[in-house]
Amino acid sequence: MPQTAAPDPAPAAAEPAEAGAQRLVLVTGPSGAGRSTAIRALEDLGWETIDNLPLSLVPRLLAGPRHARPIALGIDVRNRDFSATALITLIERLTPDPALALEVLFVDCAPAVLVRRYSETRRRHPMAPAEDPATGIAREIDLLAPVRVRADVLIDTTDLPPHDLRAEIARWFATGTGQRMAVSVQSFSYKRGLPRGIDMVFDCRFLSNPYWTPELRPLDGRDPRVAAHVAADPRFAPFFDRLGDLIGLLLPAHVAEGKSHLAIGLGCTGGQHRSVAVAEKLGASLAQAGWDVSIRHRELERQTPAPAPAAAG
Repeated sequence: MPQTAAPDPAPAAAEPAEAGAQRLVLVTGPSGAGRSTAIRALEDLGWETIDNLPLSLVPRLLAGPRHARPIALGIDVRNRDFSATALITLIERLTPDPALALEVLFVDCAPAVLVRRYSETRRRHPMAPAEDPATGIAREIDLLAPVRVRADVLIDTTDLPPHDLRAEIARWFATGTGQRMAVSVQSFSYKRGLPRGIDMVFDCRFLSNPYWTPELRPLDGRDPRVAAHVAADPRFAPFFDRLGDLIGLLLPAHVAEGKSHLAIGLGCTGGQHRSVAVAEKLGASLAQAGWDVSIRHRELERQTPAPAPAAAG
């Protein structure tokens, strides 16, 4: 891929919009998805955080002089005057304000995983205190569906441990000066559907599939032998060069628009060989060009076995 010059630093994450604008992030999502972890991570990053502030008090909080630090507000169904309509109305009211740089962070999770988490903690769901958690989870997901559509940042914690969620929060919302736009490159299997929160998707299924080579089948795209097999396809080089040209054109444009993060998805049939190899090569090339890059392989992460329990004593 042709090397692009290192991009000029994006505006500091604490000032993503007009100079002097107050940065405000509304953190929401279904109970058990990791909203509280996200709030604590933002607090550790230097944000002023307030959890479960009544929606009616948000305008009063923002009135007056600009706050010294960016603000993160945790909002969920436990808020005293919460409703999806009230939250959307608040978002629509605050978005046009030039003195504010508003973002909505939605921390999401698959319903089956939420049920498992509630089963492990044995907590009651706030929307079904006298019923089983699955009932409350279904109600809450349905209630939050219109808010999810309005999200500027969506982080799916279905396969994301808490420490990885904190790392994702740091990538998107760290307040250090001179921070570049964060780029996430993810491989996935089309059989399991598109990853959530992806901005751009590229299909790698036309490339030669190492799966049909017996000695390569048990390996994945991080292995040099698999990567060499994929790169040997005559169509690989022109595809990768054009992919690099396109992304090299788009990334600075997104920086100029004030975007703080961009997620690129690369898919193949099984999410083990071709998409992984291309994601590794693309991520390395972008990092060499000076971008802040994280690489994730969704299907390989699913295969990672859980650690063995520690010995007693």
